[in-house]
Amino acid sequence: MRLLVVGANGLLGSNVVYAGQQRGWDVCGTYHSTRPDFDMPLTQFDLGDYEAFGALLEEYTPDVVVNCAAMTDVDGCERDPEQAQLLNGDAPGGLATHCEAHDVKFLHISTDYVFDGTVRDPYVEETTPNPVQAYGESKLAGERAVRSESETALIARLSFVWGIHRSAGDLIGFPAWVRNQLRAGEAVPLFTDQWVTPTRAGQAAGTLLDLIAQEEERLYHVACASCMTPYEFGTVIAEQVETDSVLVCEGSIADVDRAAIRPKYTCLDVGKVTDALERAQPTVREDVEAAWELVD
Repeated sequence: MRLLVVGANGLLGSNVVYAGQQRGWDVCGTYHSTRPDFDMPLTQFDLGDYEAFGALLEEYTPDVVVNCAAMTDVDGCERDPEQAQLLNGDAPGGLATHCEAHDVKFLHISTDYVFDGTVRDPYVEETTPNPVQAYGESKLAGERAVRSESETALIARLSFVWGIHRSAGDLIGFPAWVRNQLRAGEAVPLFTDQWVTPTRAGQAAGTLLDLIAQEEERLYHVACASCMTPYEFGTVIAEQVETDSVLVCEGSIADVDRAAIRPKYTCLDVGKVTDALERAQPTVREDVEAAWELVD
């Protein structure tokens, strides 16, 4: 299996590369600005220049392309919606078009932020999206562009992604910030009025490759099995760090002034991927324990 990872230096992309290499797959990748430290063929590629992607497919002749590249700065997308639309909305459709023309399987990564957060039950794949900010709108446009170009593309929505960057070796995302604050003896105010299903990048990468191996062609939600607030997530991390959990204090999403609205509830139902792979998805506690085996 030859795998081309677009965005190989991102958190998720680096884990997809690592997971593919661990399986003995032939992996190659692209990066935007910083070349990752992987022993494999790598090409610098601007996602906005997606018309040039056909040449990469001819050079690498992959069996599968996994698009992990995106504009993920939610507030940045709100300030520059045109750029967000180009990178998150138009480019995925362009990549899918080239993959269709070259008979290459395509997997595209999307987000829980395509939902508005007005419900209190985990979202299933069939729920009608209704994004409330430019980031979610652009990612939904990307989903629709991919599907319009390829009926056989695999699309996966992730939520609150965190994990170990497999090129740099660093813990990235929410748990890293909480850990560092706790070790510094600083208070950690965390929201009690937002609910997410955190996605560990390493676990997601393995799940994505399993879906590829099974030749799945549908939309899947890929996350842990725990729907929780950032405050609850923070207490799990505090237990793992073995520091005083009293530093984890309650906060509200309204306490932070940001350019883009955040939906208050974006928990993803993972029943579909559980059934497809015939295994339970991990709890957030299991994911944290798995990650901590690889850090100090």
